[in-house]
Amino acid sequence: TGAHHPVREGEVFNTRYQALHKLGCGAFATVWLCQDMRRKKHVAVKVLKSRESFAEAAQDEIALLRCVSSMKKKDQAGENIVCLLDDFRMIGENGFHILLLRLLQLWCLVFEVLGPSLRCLMGNYAAQGLPLPFVKKSLQQVLAGLHFLHKRCRIIHADIKPENVLLCGHDKTLQRLLPDAFCCGQRTDVRLKGPGGDPGNRLEEADLMSMEVKIADLGSACWTYKPFSKEIQTQPYRALEVLLGLDYGPPADIWSTGCLAFEMATGECLFDPQPGKYFSRDDDHVARIIEVLGRIPPQIALSWNKSTKFFSRPGALLRISRLSPRSLHSILADRHKWTKDQVTPFTAFLLPALQYSPQRRATAAQCLQHPWLSA
Repeated sequence: TGAHHPVREGEVFNTRYQALHKLGCGAFATVWLCQDMRRKKHVAVKVLKSRESFAEAAQDEIALLRCVSSMKKKDQAGENIVCLLDDFRMIGENGFHILLLRLLQLWCLVFEVLGPSLRCLMGNYAAQGLPLPFVKKSLQQVLAGLHFLHKRCRIIHADIKPENVLLCGHDKTLQRLLPDAFCCGQRTDVRLKGPGGDPGNRLEEADLMSMEVKIADLGSACWTYKPFSKEIQTQPYRALEVLLGLDYGPPADIWSTGCLAFEMATGECLFDPQPGKYFSRDDDHVARIIEVLGRIPPQIALSWNKSTKFFSRPGALLRISRLSPRSLHSILADRHKWTKDQVTPFTAFLLPALQYSPQRRATAAQCLQHPWLSA
């Protein structure tokens, strides 16, 4: 968690939480499975790294999470957002030195313990995608969570992706999914153990449908009225307006959710841009979006801050001249062998979530009302 105060297994901090083992780590934080010795239950403690540059971001995340917790209590809603249980600061072992005091304060966030992420689950389904009933149920819960964030909390999540949607449900089901249900953070995917220890078996659909999902990790989130950064979202899920430098809002989360829906249903990223010799990853991303969704209207393309970076003239890309247009319908029918009865309602659900204009893009509430989700 930082050079000055690494958390160690067995250590007790804040006189209450005993570190059992590491769940995972990232660029900004480490997450530990801990025992809450007061309440006698497991919790997940996110320890933010101790660099001074992270302090403001940590305080922003805490403010957002406290808002979510407050609105949950007030409205008795938001059950599809991970629950913050506690937060505190821990002083490093050299913290008595007044010159180091600010550097050595570790912000700690305490959450309920959940299961692995959708990314872990999807590792068992290769390129076939998850069962559609589970995809629909999960999307309903993600969209309900986003509606709560957008309307009740005035928060943009800004990083919807499979890694940030966590499973929760019956312990026995999660134990089948993970021999140790708390170690998924250290793995890129999880293999189920079948009879004789053979890997690759999948959960029965009934077991899968017994699980719920929750949106996690508000580390990139911001207020709808006060964005913290121009650069948000993980690349494959990044909304067009963010790519092109436009001011963004809650519709950016809906674009990411559309990309998430496609990936859950097919096992393939809708947009997976790669840099080339003469063009950047962003160039390729814009090109792939145009190939699937069609030409960006000139009044949209040329009104945005980065228009000259991508376009030589209205609708024409600056560095990529050869495109291979393919519709969502053809991708699903030809590559994934979906039937027309499957393709038509799914594309009808996806396309409003992927509208180029954020003002015309479907809201979370509108997506929830789409008949494909309840069919």
